[in-house]
Amino acid sequence: MTTILSTPAAWPRPLLGETPVGHAPGADPADLDAAVRAGAFAGLTRALQDLGATLTTATLAESGLRGRGGAGFPAAQKWRAVAGTPDGVRYAVANGYEADPAGGTNRHLMTARPFAIVEGLAIAALSVGAEEAVLAVRAEYADAVAALELAVAAAEEAGYVGEDVLGSGRPVRMTVRTVQGAYMLGEETVLLKALEGRRGQPEQRPPYPSERGLWGRPTLVHNVATLAAVPWIVVHGADAYRAIGDPDAPGTVLVQVSGAVATPGIAEVPTGTSLAEIVGLAGGVANGRPLKAVLVGGPSGGLLPANLATTPYTFGTLRAAGAHVGSGSVVVADDRTCIVDLARLLTRYCADEACGKTIPCRIGLRRMSEIGERIATGLARPTDAQLLADLGADIVGSALCDHERLATGPLATGMRYFRPEIDDHILRGLCPAGVCTPVEVVAVGTRHGG
Repeated sequence: MTTILSTPAAWPRPLLGETPVGHAPGADPADLDAAVRAGAFAGLTRALQDLGATLTTATLAESGLRGRGGAGFPAAQKWRAVAGTPDGVRYAVANGYEADPAGGTNRHLMTARPFAIVEGLAIAALSVGAEEAVLAVRAEYADAVAALELAVAAAEEAGYVGEDVLGSGRPVRMTVRTVQGAYMLGEETVLLKALEGRRGQPEQRPPYPSERGLWGRPTLVHNVATLAAVPWIVVHGADAYRAIGDPDAPGTVLVQVSGAVATPGIAEVPTGTSLAEIVGLAGGVANGRPLKAVLVGGPSGGLLPANLATTPYTFGTLRAAGAHVGSGSVVVADDRTCIVDLARLLTRYCADEACGKTIPCRIGLRRMSEIGERIATGLARPTDAQLLADLGADIVGSALCDHERLATGPLATGMRYFRPEIDDHILRGLCPAGVCTPVEVVAVGTRHGG
């Protein structure tokens, strides 16, 4: 069962739910009547009957909402791009795949707040002129699939989605689709290919999905957390949302805190909250041990040292530090962690999960993983640190997708912030944390009286 971490009472909760939007705390998430009494679908009603597509999109733009899938792209720009395409078939897709093995925020949101996602997707579809909407969910998330299917069925019966939304004569036909595959399915163009039954590899952009997406038609793709915020914004207004968190990327985000913390769990925090505050919500580092590093952004995230724990959790500051929002996972490492060992494991995972479409990613990440393995086992060469830097730069410079662009992050930030520890492994054959088993380097003649 997912633990929801306690946050200050003054912090708003547009995503996890607070009246008048969504269902009341403790209510059955599948109970439509309870959800409506608490304010669910008030945003859809206002968007459809009072604002219309243009003003709804303008409200979203004024709110400053940015995509919560990791990239942080302004949501309203996507809406306008899709709506501005020539008349014809358009699609709206909710991305609930959640590829990160350490992530669980989307799963919890889909299970506990299905009506908020259904409502947000309906508002988005109506605003961009899409009559077909798809909720794409990881097949292993049986609980989330069941919750969304029940929510869609109940909403359709009540007239909130279907052939005639709220008597407007406008259809939004919504379906739940399960998808199955590798880590790469979190990328939007790969997800769309999976929905079409094609091999999961990214596409060159442009054209973007807003021009040519699902079945070659203009498609709006949003993470489920992005869509769940939309009803709150429509009901409360752009100014209320913009007043939350960081001015450059307003609102809240869901983070999953795990690793060496006292109480792992999920929290909804305003953007701009420091990493130290986020770790504090989970009770701090377990057993009072010193904080050594925080992995921010999942397997392709950045390893940030303890002295950067004041870094605000928002798109720009994390990117500048070498990390990214990514899946919303924050993994805490204490002083017993070896950065070399952790970084090489993460790099190997990213190499294993690469789709193999481009040579720099397919071969370059594998070579980086092998170098990390050499360093961890005491077989490093003196030139390995420079080789890692050169390979990483080549991979990033020729990247086709964000997986390729970000997968060098663990080793790159390891060298950036923990270089003495890496040098201990390469130059002296020592692991300060005592995790690796490198070959000890000794001078000739210093053993056995030689």
